Amino acid sequence: MKFSWRRAIAIGRKEVFHILRDPFTLATALGLPVFMVVMFGSAIEFNVKNIDLAISDSDQTSASRRLMDTFQSSGYFKIHRVVSPNEALVNLTTETARASVIIPPNFEKDLTSDRGSQVQCLLDGSDSSTVAPVLGYLGKIQSISNDRIAAFNPTSPFELRTRFLFNPELNSKWFVIPGLNVIIMSMLSILLTALTVAREWENGSMELLLTTPVEPLEIIIGKLAPYGVLGITAMVFVYIIARAVFGVPFVGSLVVYGLGSLIFLMTYLSQGLLISVVTRNQQVAMQIAMMSGMLPSQLLSGFVFPIESMPIFFQKFTMIFPARWFMQISRDTFLKGSRMVDLGIPFLALIATCLLMMTLSTRIFKKDLEK
Repeated sequence: MKFSWRRAIAIGRKEVFHILRDPFTLATALGLPVFMVVMFGSAIEFNVKNIDLAISDSDQTSASRRLMDTFQSSGYFKIHRVVSPNEALVNLTTETARASVIIPPNFEKDLTSDRGSQVQCLLDGSDSSTVAPVLGYLGKIQSISNDRIAAFNPTSPFELRTRFLFNPELNSKWFVIPGLNVIIMSMLSILLTALTVAREWENGSMELLLTTPVEPLEIIIGKLAPYGVLGITAMVFVYIIARAVFGVPFVGSLVVYGLGSLIFLMTYLSQGLLISVVTRNQQVAMQIAMMSGMLPSQLLSGFVFPIESMPIFFQKFTMIFPARWFMQISRDTFLKGSRMVDLGIPFLALIATCLLMMTLSTRIFKKDLEK
């Protein structure tokens, strides 16, 4: 029997009617991405701010007050004045403060002498994710304080000036939203096919379809095409929210981004179909979808943890996950304006993974049809 687009379209129309009769699927496909990108896009913030800082000022001079004003005006700290150094230490142990600054007596007097003055900073090291940013803030505040308080301006043979490309304001939303789009779409696409097709196996409607004279590829295209359209629609919604609500710039090519999105969705839709064909059970399909798709896309895609900082084994291991490659495509097209030639490796890896998933799902599905 030859492949027929008419039969594939007929199966696709049947799937569209099934989706329209199932409001949960429509709400999941269109409402969940919008809800998640708005909620998580607003909540996730990689820049450490509003750090509770306890300051003990045992000097009570104009110099010590200028130092406290420097901390206050930085915008990163919430100042809590305490009476004694012991109280500053207690605030750390009771987690009332994440950091403490102890200004010693004779602070201003020592500044005017050749000895100089020292200020002690105590940091809560139990949360290692905040220590490095706070140390960076302290270094900058020390530099500003040298100018404001002691007029300290050492001569240097050169001046180091830093300029941030692609994200000049270091706005974490610009970094988070394009990556969050990858996580949401990977979760949505793999669940749409894994659960809905598995539900048909449980209800027996898939066996009825297999008894009709159709090719496996016709069934696969007819099944995946409507969910692919839903996925593309959801991705357009997320793109509009990223641009209109969060103000994320897009300096790349919509053609490059759209092509990468299409290949990425096809890969995870094929993986979801493969899971449903193998398991034929919704609960098992959801568990496998989470272990093979959702969790790796969150933890091993570079969304939170930089891949370059992982051990060598895991840097290589992440290459088998499509989310790792589309994460690079999404962020680079949004912020860097990368062209297709710049993203050649991610596209080739994504295409290879897509072809592998489609081939596996087609062959296994064909074996079921022949049984």
